[in-house]
Amino acid sequence: MTRALEKGRVLLDSLPYPERPDNHFVVDPDKFDFYAMDCYRLIGDDSLAEMHATEIIRKTTAPDGTSQSPMRTAEATLTLAVVEARRGDLDQSLVYADQALAIDRRSRPSLLLIGTELDGELRQRYPRDSLATEFRQSLVAATA
Repeated sequence: MTRALEKGRVLLDSLPYPERPDNHFVVDPDKFDFYAMDCYRLIGDDSLAEMHATEIIRKTTAPDGTSQSPMRTAEATLTLAVVEARRGDLDQSLVYADQALAIDRRSRPSLLLIGTELDGELRQRYPRDSLATEFRQSLVAATA
């Protein structure tokens, strides 16, 4: 999968940058990081998932600190939560999770998908921790 993603990046980089990336009939180069982040997270390559998530947050944050693409920011932040859970940092994982779920504009299906993945990581690694259990309740409330 990594090789395929690398080929995709090389191909995308060979194309001219679109004048209007918001036009749905042209390729949005920034979506590459978004999709690559998901792929790397799903196969467990946490360093590359983290790198792409961090890049997405950087690209979608305006100079005043607001998010220009809140749904992408939320999903990237949840990816960082998954990475931290896998690293054994429950506290930082939950900080990221809370930040992601607090974003008002959200794609419920995507948050539920990544949030369920995070919930699985938390349940596996911290089965008796009440904070990990509370995340599930927060996820259900945020995606209801």
